Amino acid sequence: MAVHRKPRQRSLGAGTTRAAVTIVLAGAATATALDGTGQAAPAPTSAQVQARVEKLYREAEAATEKYNGAKEQADAAARRLRTLGEEAARRQQRLNQARDALGSLAAAQYRQGAIDPTMALVLSGDPQRFLDDAALAEQANARQTAQVAEARRQLREIEQLRGEARVTAASLRDRQAELRRQKRTVTGKLAEARRLLSRLTAQQRQRLGVDEGRPSRKAAAAPETRAARSAPPAPTSRAAVAVAYAYRKIGSPYVWGATGPNAFDCSGLVQAAYRAAGIQLPRTSYAQIGAGRRVPRSELRPGDLVFFYRGISHVGIYVGNGQMIHAPHPSARVRLAPVDSMPFAGAVRVA
Repeated sequence: MAVHRKPRQRSLGAGTTRAAVTIVLAGAATATALDGTGQAAPAPTSAQVQARVEKLYREAEAATEKYNGAKEQADAAARRLRTLGEEAARRQQRLNQARDALGSLAAAQYRQGAIDPTMALVLSGDPQRFLDDAALAEQANARQTAQVAEARRQLREIEQLRGEARVTAASLRDRQAELRRQKRTVTGKLAEARRLLSRLTAQQRQRLGVDEGRPSRKAAAAPETRAARSAPPAPTSRAAVAVAYAYRKIGSPYVWGATGPNAFDCSGLVQAAYRAAGIQLPRTSYAQIGAGRRVPRSELRPGDLVFFYRGISHVGIYVGNGQMIHAPHPSARVRLAPVDSMPFAGAVRVA
């Protein structure tokens, strides 16, 4: 009777294993593609681009105000450093003069030689004259002592000035480093905003409020001029000058860090307007909010400064009828806009 043997099972080789894994992975990739999870993300909508661009502009403006503040501090440190250097040079000149005077006196004493005062009196043919000369010598010694004390004082003050200059120079280097950091932040965010805007059509950019062309200032200001005629008058002459200045600058380009006369950022426009009225305001929006008397929104008058966002990163000049003039961002020129177009943070009256 024949013996039936059970066929022996063959183990999978390395090549067979690799093939099986490849098939499984390919099947998984196909399934992923079919259910849609592996597809590229859809392009952002115009509204999403607008939200992202507006966020970038807000962040860039906040960095711009920090840049402005760091620049103001760096300029002040540079001025102080120059003043210290000039004062140290003057003190050094006076010290050199004192040293020269002491040197001359010492040389004269050396030429005259040193002699015991008692022996000089004995040998003198005119004792009274000797005593008179001795009194003059004591006075000369007193002057010498005073000159030495003055020279020492000048030297101490020069060392103090040099110490302060070293501290000021270190502060200046810190401010300059901060300037570079904020500049990189601003330029990076503005570059990203430009890239996003370049993906939109001209019509979409127009809906976002982007200035496409370079209209003349007169043409850009025409609607605002009509609004100015219906606006209430400013309560003071200085506020009236600032408001009038802001109206004249409608249509000017926004340039971060600029304070006029032909381009502005938001706080630069406010500072220039009140400088024209004879009032010197701080450079940054977060400092300008502390430069006047706080007023509630319900009591706004033309010329008041209106501030926006949590970090006080934007400012405009109120002109009446719920409107302000401000420098919005690099894609929009100086313009008239409703106060309620941005999150209101406060207002101050400076004139």
